Amino acid sequence: MRKLISSFIIFTAFIFTALPVFSGTVIIESWRNDDADAWNDKIIPAFNAKHPDIEVVFQATIPAQYSASISAKLEGGNAGDLITLIPFDASLKLFNRGWLASLNDLGGLENYPQVAKDAWSTDNQSDLFGVPMASVSHGFMYNKDIFKELGLSVPKTESEFFNVLEKIKSDGNYIPLAIGTADTWAISTMGFQNIGPNYWAGEKGRKGILTGDEKFTDDHYVSLFETLGKWSNYMADGYQAQTYPDSQNLFTLGDAAIYPTGSWEIFTFSQNADFEFSAFAPPTRDGQSNCYIDDHTDIGIGLNSKAKNPAEAKVFLEWLTGAEFAEIFANEVPGFFPLHSHSISVNDPVAKEFISWKDTCDTTIRNSYHIVGRGEPNLESVLYEVVSGVVNGTVTPAEAAERAEASLANWYEPHQ
Repeated sequence: MRKLISSFIIFTAFIFTALPVFSGTVIIESWRNDDADAWNDKIIPAFNAKHPDIEVVFQATIPAQYSASISAKLEGGNAGDLITLIPFDASLKLFNRGWLASLNDLGGLENYPQVAKDAWSTDNQSDLFGVPMASVSHGFMYNKDIFKELGLSVPKTESEFFNVLEKIKSDGNYIPLAIGTADTWAISTMGFQNIGPNYWAGEKGRKGILTGDEKFTDDHYVSLFETLGKWSNYMADGYQAQTYPDSQNLFTLGDAAIYPTGSWEIFTFSQNADFEFSAFAPPTRDGQSNCYIDDHTDIGIGLNSKAKNPAEAKVFLEWLTGAEFAEIFANEVPGFFPLHSHSISVNDPVAKEFISWKDTCDTTIRNSYHIVGRGEPNLESVLYEVVSGVVNGTVTPAEAAERAEASLANWYEPHQ
């Protein structure tokens, strides 16, 4: 009997030693359902190699439903421990409502430049409520086979850009630009915010809008709207009904030569396109010496103030500030670029192309997010409306500029 009891104790001890004993489960809430495999197969296992006692569960919500869903969960006290965050004002609202915890005492934050932390900080920078994860860069993807077939060179200036579009249109076999206006956010984000920094000189112009020193009615904004209006000559027939997925399909199927977009599409196209593609930076205005690209602080992650396992969640957040996570994320989700100062190696050739522009061009972020996006009507939604109107030919460039400026003057003192 003593031998049996002894054997049972040894066997039980073996079982409890062999099975992981979790000190707490950390649930991550995210709108990114397309990179779940990267989290489950690479990121979380890498973390567990260092912290085997903490279980991490990645929980994605359909992107269009995420904002409303996470607000309801946080208000009801049943959200996950970690909350994936978009930048600036929408996430700041969650913090101001007491739903996100301050992360000022988190280790590893010294690895980030202030511009990255600003996206998830209070206006006076007294509280940081999100760990910066990644940025995305705007640009144009192009079908290298089509360019080779038609003898096209990558355009560097706007005149070269429109010459390339004209040659593609004249050939008649391909749609020059894969973009539509049915989803108004798409033409605004991938048109206005893509080429715009070359018009408002990057951070100079973005901050000028914040201070009121620049207005949307200034000549360079009107010129920007005029340029976007020309795009319609090179878009598909019926582009007014063309959705964002339609544009993706036109490019993926090889029917369109150029796709105005950003680095976030690398992940999708590398899986679906059966041709070689690359990217070029937003063409500069003719005669312009400096170049500017929108490298937007896109995704961060914060701590639910009512997290069930806050200590374990903080361990995970600190791990995210390290180089190991950065390199995994950059290579498993190409086109999303880590925001901290660690030196990492990126393998994807198109991602490398996007990154290379930062060596020669100044970077900025989208000019409608920080502070100026808080009013009613929301500046972002106003830009969606007026940019699509310009491209559709229902709003003149001057009218678009006036409506954008009026939306700010309606509530924002520096523009009154």
